[in-house]
Amino acid sequence: MRRLRRKQGIRHMVRENQIQVTDLIYPIFVTTGENYENPVPSMPGVYQYSVDMAIKHLEKVYSLGIPAVMLFGVPGYKDERGSSAKDPNEAIQRACSETKKHFPDLIVITDVCMCGFTNHGHCGILKDGDIDNDLTLKELTEIAISHSKAGADMLAPSNMMDGYVKAIRQGLDKHGYENIPIMAYSAKFASNFYGPFRDAAYSSPSQGDRKTYQMDSANGKEAIREVELDINEGADIVMVKPGLSYLDVIKDVKQSFRHPVAAYNVSGEYAMIKAATEKGWLDEKQIVMEVMTSYKRAGADMILTYFAIDIARWLNNKEE
Repeated sequence: MRRLRRKQGIRHMVRENQIQVTDLIYPIFVTTGENYENPVPSMPGVYQYSVDMAIKHLEKVYSLGIPAVMLFGVPGYKDERGSSAKDPNEAIQRACSETKKHFPDLIVITDVCMCGFTNHGHCGILKDGDIDNDLTLKELTEIAISHSKAGADMLAPSNMMDGYVKAIRQGLDKHGYENIPIMAYSAKFASNFYGPFRDAAYSSPSQGDRKTYQMDSANGKEAIREVELDINEGADIVMVKPGLSYLDVIKDVKQSFRHPVAAYNVSGEYAMIKAATEKGWLDEKQIVMEVMTSYKRAGADMILTYFAIDIARWLNNKEE
């Protein structure tokens, strides 16, 4: 076996999985105001950007050939129903239209959820301390339509409500957005890896947790049921989130369905690598590329990662 490992050129020739810039989706946090760039303490190198500063930052993303961005909103106001999520004057809607104006070829994907927009931090409308699933579906559909009106190329609902893909798909089709694809967060686990994201999006629940709607991390077979339901309801792409601790789920999903699969290299995974590399315990480039390759090897077709800009730089420089 070592004959095919002795030289770098031969290793590259027989490599089974290759990371490419076109595999990457770059997540970015957008907020209200102007000339605003606020660092996220638990995610070194990640910022909340006002829309004008986000456009400047996306020049770098576009120039590196990264094909898509995922917009997460940090709103100017919150209420019990998450009304700001569908406000046409809020950051996500404005960022959609401005990004398409400046970078028409850049694919703009939006997060369709309510947790960062409600004053209680849950992903839907609370009724007697629990989320009302059907009322939430109506709100999510309206949010999806508002993002589509603003120019989103793809919607990524992350709420984990029952029937959310069907409701959003029907709403989009009814309003003339039948060509907008849905990237469903189909297997989204109730994970402790989301902590830094919640710092960035100000989206931590004020009471309880999200275990009544996000998946139990112990359940792999249940993930297949969730994915199958979303595909049957009209999901164009299915996602597994988080990625690194759920590589088995990514593999099972890819082997079970002939569907594009996305993996999310989430905030906690990013923060762990950053912390270890800042201590000098790991080589950042080598460990990041190894993690990305593990997603590809498991079966992911695309990867959402805060490392996207760094990875694109490394790949464009053709460094091993």
